[in-house]
Amino acid sequence: MSSHAATVPASTSIESPLRITSGKLIMWFFLVSDAMSFAGLLAMYGVLRMGDPHWPNPQSKFDIPLTALNTFVLICSSLTMVKAFTAAKHGDGPGLQKWLLATMGGGAIFLGIQAYEWTHLITHGLSLHQPIGATFFILTGFHGFHVLSGVIYLTIIRFAARGGRYLGPDKSGPVEITGLYWHFVDLIWILVFTFVYLL
Repeated sequence: MSSHAATVPASTSIESPLRITSGKLIMWFFLVSDAMSFAGLLAMYGVLRMGDPHWPNPQSKFDIPLTALNTFVLICSSLTMVKAFTAAKHGDGPGLQKWLLATMGGGAIFLGIQAYEWTHLITHGLSLHQPIGATFFILTGFHGFHVLSGVIYLTIIRFAARGGRYLGPDKSGPVEITGLYWHFVDLIWILVFTFVYLL
């Protein structure tokens, strides 16, 4: 073994030129594949809607102001997620706990309003037997499942973060990865809201 090789510390590791951790890379792969699933559902919705000349106006079926409020709640939860990641990077444990809880609260409020909306629509006759009902419940239900999964994910991260586990720029990666998922869920909802409720 050469003298140069002998001077290399045993703990030296090779970093990605882009400084992307394996966890973040896996999350990006998951989000891309998940985006394709949503793209397929939105494409199905578009085909059914364009092929039906009697498709009802969404504003005659849905409570647009209520859903707009729900969209605002979800967008605000993205901002609190950013705050949570910032707190983690700066070693602010109480701030991390507070902003993760606020993000979880935003997700829970969103799900509560959506549950109310579903109940109201089902009570007033919207069903899976109608094209608009089938596409609505499938799209919003699939997205709602993602929000629920995100709230559970945030709960696990918040519980694990107790004791300073994710504090500091070198340890905040799991919080950042959670944020990637949450921002993705929010972005997808904006697309669903636009296509299903507004157009």
